[in-house]
Amino acid sequence: MVNVKMVNKALLLLLACALCACQQKSKMLFGHQDDVVYSSDWQRLADSTYADTRSCIHDLTGEWPDLIGFDIGGIELNHSRNLDSVPFSRMIEECARQFERGGKVTLSWHARNPLTGGNSWDTTPCLAQVVDSSTAVHDTMQVWIERAAAFVAQIAALQTQPDQLIVRLWHEQSGNWFWWGREAGSAEDYIALWRWTRTVMDKQLSLCTSLYAYSPDKLTLYEDTPEGAYRETAEWYPGDEYVDIIGTDCYHHGGAEGTEDYLYRAHRQLDAAARLAKKHGKRFAFTETGCESLRCPNWYTSVLLPLLREYPDIEYVLVWRNAWDIPTHYFLPQPNTSEADDFKAFMKQM
Repeated sequence: MVNVKMVNKALLLLLACALCACQQKSKMLFGHQDDVVYSSDWQRLADSTYADTRSCIHDLTGEWPDLIGFDIGGIELNHSRNLDSVPFSRMIEECARQFERGGKVTLSWHARNPLTGGNSWDTTPCLAQVVDSSTAVHDTMQVWIERAAAFVAQIAALQTQPDQLIVRLWHEQSGNWFWWGREAGSAEDYIALWRWTRTVMDKQLSLCTSLYAYSPDKLTLYEDTPEGAYRETAEWYPGDEYVDIIGTDCYHHGGAEGTEDYLYRAHRQLDAAARLAKKHGKRFAFTETGCESLRCPNWYTSVLLPLLREYPDIEYVLVWRNAWDIPTHYFLPQPNTSEADDFKAFMKQM
């Protein structure tokens, strides 16, 4: 005879487990810029198609990256390669492979200065002219945005699952190193550029979808308090209709001696981004970080991991690239080093 009480108890237990599983937060994703196209000691920058994929993260852990970052700087001029020599054809190829593996891709855009033709770091003021529809600079920017949107649409169409593509528009505007930064124009001009770009991209993507991320960096416009940091993050926010993810970029400088400063800035910025994301019902991410040359011992387990554990709502964290042509410009370790052991320990605890 079936014991009804026991059956009911078992069913309740199964239901509780199912509810618990549904309520569990998804794993925090880890990503690396240009992970599959080059590293400090190898590169795959030929125009030809490769039969397989190589990955910095895979070389270290045997696992494929959750997230890969690429930059489309140069697409606005119809270049065949981006500003870091990555062929756009290779980028499309590797995005397709990443999507097929179930991974995600995030795109940034270091667009050239439309007034001077200089690179993104040419801070010749032009933002007010860019968003003024009566200017020739606006006309130039319209063409550039349309070219960028057409390329993003090609990548968006390759997705095999929802929400695999994240487009990070006009990042780090709170700094003063890009032509769209805070010293180059007003918050109103920046927001107008952001909304304009998003609108054009949405039209190009048509039935395809992507997520759009807002990612300031240093927050120094107002008083050095949590409220000042939040005020600056909120003031330049493009608006709920245009943003899906709110994050921040923050780098560790100065080796071990710079740890205290990094953690101070990271907390200020992450606190502000998390607060704004919660208020507006948006996703939350650590959109760029890293310690160049890993000059802080055990950086991944002793600095980054404890920091991330303070913010369990972060959906993903991205570290910057391992440059193929600049020996000291790397953010992931090389295999068979003590830094590699630290990174592998970090990944096991993510």
